[in-house]
Amino acid sequence: MCGITGFINDGTSRREDARAVLQRMTDAIRHRGPDADGLWQSSDGQVNLGHRRLSIIDLSPTGAQPMISPDERFVLIYNGEIFNFSELRAELEAVGQRFRGTSDTEVLLGGIERWGVKATLPRLNGQFAFALWDAQESKLTLARDRFGEKPLYYAWHNGVLLFGSELKALMQHPAFRREIEPAGLARLVSFGYIGTPQSVFSGVMKLRAGCFLEVTPGHEPGTPQAYWNPQEMLAGRGNNSSELGDEETINRLDVMLRRAIKSRMVADVPLGAFLSGGIDSSTVVALMQAQSTRPVKTFTIGFWESDYDEAKDAANVARHLRTEHHEFYLSSSECIETIRRLPEIYDEPFADSSQIPTTLVSEFTRKHVTVALSGDAGDEFFGGYNRYFWSQRLWKRFQSFPQGMRLIGRDMIRTVSAHMWEQVVNLGNHCVPRRYRVRGGGDKMHKMARILDAKTLEALYLELVSNPQWAGNALAHPEALRSPFVDWDSATKSLGDIERMMFLDQMTYMTDDILCKVDRASMSTGLEARVPFLDNQLTEFAWSLPMEFKIRGGVGKWPLRQVLKRYVPEELFERPKMGFGIPVGGWLRGPLRDWAEDLLSEASIEDGGWLNTKAVRSNWAEHLSGRRNLVHQLWSVLMFLSWKRKWIDANPTNAKSNP
Repeated sequence: MCGITGFINDGTSRREDARAVLQRMTDAIRHRGPDADGLWQSSDGQVNLGHRRLSIIDLSPTGAQPMISPDERFVLIYNGEIFNFSELRAELEAVGQRFRGTSDTEVLLGGIERWGVKATLPRLNGQFAFALWDAQESKLTLARDRFGEKPLYYAWHNGVLLFGSELKALMQHPAFRREIEPAGLARLVSFGYIGTPQSVFSGVMKLRAGCFLEVTPGHEPGTPQAYWNPQEMLAGRGNNSSELGDEETINRLDVMLRRAIKSRMVADVPLGAFLSGGIDSSTVVALMQAQSTRPVKTFTIGFWESDYDEAKDAANVARHLRTEHHEFYLSSSECIETIRRLPEIYDEPFADSSQIPTTLVSEFTRKHVTVALSGDAGDEFFGGYNRYFWSQRLWKRFQSFPQGMRLIGRDMIRTVSAHMWEQVVNLGNHCVPRRYRVRGGGDKMHKMARILDAKTLEALYLELVSNPQWAGNALAHPEALRSPFVDWDSATKSLGDIERMMFLDQMTYMTDDILCKVDRASMSTGLEARVPFLDNQLTEFAWSLPMEFKIRGGVGKWPLRQVLKRYVPEELFERPKMGFGIPVGGWLRGPLRDWAEDLLSEASIEDGGWLNTKAVRSNWAEHLSGRRNLVHQLWSVLMFLSWKRKWIDANPTNAKSNP
């Protein structure tokens, strides 16, 4: 796992000057690869490639990058891991390819030499982003893995092509323009993240997952091309297991999970796993331990606030599996200190507050290992989110009522203030166990009122996973807001209700929130995170299962639960889903209040003209009063303003903040 960056200039710069810029760009992402760096320039200084190395496989110089093919036609810089590289190596050796070392980088380069880029990409099972210079055709190719586990930004500014793993690398080039993109900001305020292909900066794009882009020096980048279409994954939908039966389906999933996890345990450095005690991470750890000759190193963070703490559950699973377990209890002061560092770690504003514990567990884990396996993506592929069931039930019920009755219900809910609804919900909370209590009940009731307006399932689901009404109020330019779901209309037409929601999550939320969060948090401390649930064969198998093999009795992840029961007693993992949250709402009224008040001052909000000062200040006052918990709405604005202060306000020479 590494960091890549580079640029192609117009050929008029001195080679020495270009090298100095390239060095600064590469140094900016040192955290992604603290072990070594490498620079390569074409003889005329027009093509410039930089690499930071985190040594995982083949720690010797034969794995160093940039890597040049023996005939000097290709130069490769690459971030990631190819988990089927051993199979590809054997295939290449069978037709006469020879290798100097044992790295997957050399196998990737060898595959491109033998088969070409377009034929090699579909063969790769891994997480990667790379840049390849072809001297013979005078062409640069940028490519990204199927689900976007590894990031890749690119821009065309003043005749210069810039690219890199993180924006902070691109910002080191003098041609870079810091102009905020209204559509990117709108997505942040509504969803909490900025979806592909947009970024926070105008003219800067994220390469779509499963795509490659070819660029010729002196020419503006064209349209990325897909080497893998997610509809291929849907083609086998429901074709499997109807005749296999439950036991054979579980057996096949067990075997596939073992294979995916084993391939991700290959490393020449210490390796471990994140363990929350939930179904997904427990399954990964259980199958790691089943294939390991020594105790697997597992890592959990806990919270002193019992409403947010899963550490005891994780410890029980670890004890049963006999892992070498490590846990670290977080204090509010440690979390708050991390919040102040978020603009540096997330150089594109990001507002999923679970970024805080994810960053801290990564830092804790990196003290012991260099690679950690994660249980992410299990929910998206096996139907694990409760919102899938809520949405389907709500939609079916709504369809049984005339539109007029739904609007009457909407208006009745709105006649009661969110504060009053909060009091009603809190009374009900006293009658149920702590884990089942509803947080932010008043706002959820008003969200229900908006959902009653929905005319399609997609519109209903959009309300559940975003906050377009808040964005419309908080933004000075709400017209920039656009639903990302429209990009996938044709792909989802043939899918059932829950399948549609799962697919939309895979193409949007999973890539641009979950995987982005894990990448930035882990790589900020030089830790490589691997996600076995995104194995190519495993994702295709998951889509081949009929829905009754994923969800039964209103409960998701049925086959994963059955596999896990083979290794861990059911009572250790069957419990309500908690998530990875922290009590930010309370902190904003307490130890974070001064920090937030500074950012949410009238002068700060008005600067640049991006936000509606009156709406933001009103919500801030209401949150402080304790009448409502508006942390999700305010967090997106706070993350934007803290990011803007670091990356825009502190760099006025090439910044443009006015819309």
